[in-house]
Amino acid sequence: MKKIRTLVVDDEPLARARIVKLLEPIDYITLIGECKNGSEALHQMEEYRPDLVFLDIQMPDLNGFEVLSREELRPLPFIIFVTAYNQYALKAFDVHAVDYLLKPYDDERFMRAVEHARQQINLQQDALLHQKMVNLLEAHHQESSEALQHLEAKEKGRTI
Repeated sequence: MKKIRTLVVDDEPLARARIVKLLEPIDYITLIGECKNGSEALHQMEEYRPDLVFLDIQMPDLNGFEVLSREELRPLPFIIFVTAYNQYALKAFDVHAVDYLLKPYDDERFMRAVEHARQQINLQQDALLHQKMVNLLEAHHQESSEALQHLEAKEKGRTI
C-alpha cells in the first residue's frame, strides 16, 4: 500500500504537535510538513500535493476555507478539519471534507478520522488504478484490431 502523504495545518503550535504525535505510530502515514497559517498551507499544498491535510479553519491571513477555494490546488487533497468551532461543520462537508474533528477531541476519535480518510484514499487509488487498466486494455484491443486488419497470409505463392 502506498504511504499517505500528510500535511498538518494549524496556527496553534500545541495543536500541531498533538496531531503530529498521534500520526507518528501510524505506519501508512508519511508526514510531509507542518504549517502555521493559511499562506504556508497554500504554498506547501501547491508544492508537495499531499494526499491528506489536517486543516484548522480559523487562522491568520487565510482561513481553511479560503485556502481550499484556490483554483491552483485542484484537485483537492482529502481534508480532515480540526477546529474549535462547530458552526463550520456543514460548510466543511460542502467542500467534501472526509471528517471534522472538534477540539478537544480524544485519541480514539482522531484515529477513527484517520482510518476513514485511509479508506477514502484507498477507494480513490483503486478507482484510478481500475481506470488505468481499462485504458490499457482498450488501447491493446485497438492495436490488436488494427493488426488483424492488416494480416497477410501466403497461399500457393500468392498473398491473400
